[in-house]
Amino acid sequence: MANVAVLVGSLRKESLNRKMAHALAGLAAPGLKLEIVEIGDLPLYNEDLDKGDVPAQWQAFRDRIRPFDAVLFVTPEYNRSVPGVLKNAIDVGSRPYGKSVWSGKPAAVVSVSPGAIGGFGANHHLRQSLVFLDMPALQQPEAYIGGAAKLFDDKGSLTNDGTRDFLKTFLQKFEAWIGRNSAK
Repeated sequence: MANVAVLVGSLRKESLNRKMAHALAGLAAPGLKLEIVEIGDLPLYNEDLDKGDVPAQWQAFRDRIRPFDAVLFVTPEYNRSVPGVLKNAIDVGSRPYGKSVWSGKPAAVVSVSPGAIGGFGANHHLRQSLVFLDMPALQQPEAYIGGAAKLFDDKGSLTNDGTRDFLKTFLQKFEAWIGRNSAK
């Protein structure tokens, strides 16, 4: 069983990305356990605060991420990049230098957008950070989910069979990727 932290890059209650994260958790094979880790209450990273008594939210987040086997990022695209809240969570987890909670954890990225290109820019910008963080990122299949506003019913359930099938394949490939790239 691979335990996977899911970080959702949108704080909005009715976020398409949060709906997608829940859909992914429901589609995961028995060998994957996906768990959303909330990032909205993390104070902005400031290295001055990382000396001595760190903010309690930072320490709790770091302690929460550390035992996971892998990380799945589900993110919208803001200005051709990742939202600030997600970048902040990545920064909090990567510091202090040399004590990153991310290092060696296999990762995957699903970008979700109501637009046609499915958050392509955010997906690739995030992958650049994953290289530095020493997080081997799943290369194929790539997951750019466009037209996402039409994929869910009024209860937040995924209704598109083609998308559902693609996500099942994506999760199978991610599970295999975790198996090949886990440090454990």
